[in-house]
Amino acid sequence: MGEVNAGGALDRRKVVARLLDGRKDLLIVTGLGSASYDVMAAGDHDNNYYLWAAMGSAAMVGLGLAKATPDRSVLVITGDGEMLMGLGALATIAVQAPPNLTIAVLDNGHFGETGMQVSHAGRGINLDRVAESCGFAWTAEIREMGQVEDLRTSLGARRGPTLATIKVVAENLPRVLPPRDGVYIKNRFRAALGHVPI
Repeated sequence: MGEVNAGGALDRRKVVARLLDGRKDLLIVTGLGSASYDVMAAGDHDNNYYLWAAMGSAAMVGLGLAKATPDRSVLVITGDGEMLMGLGALATIAVQAPPNLTIAVLDNGHFGETGMQVSHAGRGINLDRVAESCGFAWTAEIREMGQVEDLRTSLGARRGPTLATIKVVAENLPRVLPPRDGVYIKNRFRAALGHVPI
């Protein structure tokens, strides 16, 4: 289990851009760090909910959003380090079983925001298999762009909860920072959902 076998060969910016291509009314929750930068690099959108300083919370925010908006598809895009910080969320999501929730874990096998230390995923923890053991309806490990396209086309299928671990290159790409004002992000997202700001 201690052997290092980190990440994969996919370009995470290309992966995220492909997942969001033709997104229509898809709701996005990002894990902090690289996942937020990658979603922003693919194009800012009122339906993007960027998390700042909420390590380990992306999946649970996605769960709450999926339960609150059952007529919309919700995609959480996060990294392996952030997902490892909220590992218990996978059990809760499986028990709640929202059919409209998909989690895409950009797995480079490293803690990218704290110095690129090898993560538990880089040492053999398979997050898709953890989700499978919790009872997710569908899980997969993705290593090819064709599989990314398959995931993209299934986002509206309501077969979930679903989780894909997407094996990406471990690299520090230039940061494309989304808005950092939490109140602005919240109110913009609420307005996109037809709610008044609070």
